[in-house]
Order: sequence, then C-alpha cells, then structure tokens
Amino acid sequence: QVQLVESGGGLVQAGGSLRLSCAASGRTFSAYVMGWFRQAPGKEREIVAAISRAGGAAHYGDSVKGRFTISRDNAKNTLYLQMNNLESEDTAVYYCAATARAIAFATEEFAYWGQGTQVTVSS
Repeated sequence: QVQLVESGGGLVQAGGSLRLSCAASGRTFSAYVMGWFRQAPGKEREIVAAISRAGGAAHYGDSVKGRFTISRDNAKNTLYLQMNNLESEDTAVYYCAATARAIAFATEEFAYWGQGTQVTVSS
C-alpha cells in the first residue's frame, strides 16, 4: 500500500498560480502511476493529470492543457501539480491518487487516494 498526503491548496485570484504537492509513504513510490483529480461541488470527480512511473510521460485533462504541469520526484517520494493562469472553474478539492496499473486515466483505475486539498479561485 501507499499513503498519500496533499498540501499546497488555498485561495488565489484568477490568473494566479499555485503548486500542489503530494507526499507518498509506504511502498516504493516509483512503482506507481500517479494522478491528480479534482471534484467541484455537485460535479463528478475528474482527472486533471496523470504521470508515468518514471515521469517521462504525462496526460492532461482538456480543461487544464497548457496551464497545469504534473511532475514527480521519485527520490523525494513526491508528486507535484503546478497550476498557472488559474480560472474560477478550477475551484475544487484536488486529490492525489496512485495505481499499480501500467497505464491509467480513469478514477476507477486508481486504488489509493489522499484526503484532498481545497483550491479556491476568486474572480
């Protein structure tokens, strides 16, 4: 198993930036494909971005392409999400997730989840 703890959320004005972090503990971090998801009130949880085990490949949700960047530091057991040019529509609880699958993009493909961190973008 792997335990995940997110940090870095907060309140930011539209057009601003935030960087989320996800600290992992437990089994070898580099063995997992990692992802960021978000859930806004009244909406389903959606993928924001996912990254391969070594960090060489990434996939982004259409709404964040060109604005968000996912990265990982396997030596520090940490996943990151750099969010730039934030919009009010980005307001949500952001979750870090892990899966032992070789490739995964869907919520149901991720087995391990953090508790989430709130991101609020004011317009």
